[in-house]
Amino acid sequence: MQQNTEQKKTTHFGFDTVAEADKQQKVGEVFHSVAQKYDIMNDVMSAGMHRLWKRFAVDVSGVGQGDQVLDIAGGSGDLSRLFAKKVGTQAAVNPGTVMLTDINASMLGVGRDRMIDAGLNIPATQCNAEHLPFADESFDCVIVAFGLRNMTHKEVALREMQRVLKPGGRLLVLEFSKVWQPLEKLYDTYSFKLLPKFGKWIANDEPSYRYLAESIRMHPDQETLKQMMHDAGFGKVDYYNLTAGVVALHKGIKI
Repeated sequence: MQQNTEQKKTTHFGFDTVAEADKQQKVGEVFHSVAQKYDIMNDVMSAGMHRLWKRFAVDVSGVGQGDQVLDIAGGSGDLSRLFAKKVGTQAAVNPGTVMLTDINASMLGVGRDRMIDAGLNIPATQCNAEHLPFADESFDCVIVAFGLRNMTHKEVALREMQRVLKPGGRLLVLEFSKVWQPLEKLYDTYSFKLLPKFGKWIANDEPSYRYLAESIRMHPDQETLKQMMHDAGFGKVDYYNLTAGVVALHKGIKI
């Protein structure tokens, strides 16, 4: 009876409704398809702004030499490389650690190869953020950038992130959010008319980028995500609206 109940549970996949058990596979198919063109599309979609958003997140994190950082849904490794410089992964004395993770093998492979090409010793682990394979209180900082919205059970993932943080550790969630209201119509036109076309022309994959646009609209807004982080056990939760709310950076402290 319980198994049947689980099978009947549904969630959103973009604007579609799917069985919870099927969402992870569907999201996996999207990112397997876009992995090789992911960085190029990020630059095109954001006009290069994603690089500034990520640098801001690293600055806000407050990490320093010798800290332990977990990069969840880290994909091609942009943030892992930035954090590696901050925590000193190559330092001879008191080196820090950055752990690159992603649930998608294709994305993780791109990130791992980029770490090797950059000469960085950053371990890469394929794992589900809802079941992190790390001990309690292992990290000073956990970051998830543009990945939380694709997770089936966001509240479960947030509790896992809280679990693996040390007391006083910081969680950073960098994610597309609710844009400033006067820009909504223009943003919708861009998201649903232009973005899928960019996906078609550059990545030869219009459906995946239509899903990505839809997934942004289905993601909790700034205040809702703030409350979810509180509910997961974080204190001093606040957020920064970036680029008129196109993206928000949430920060919470493990209490």
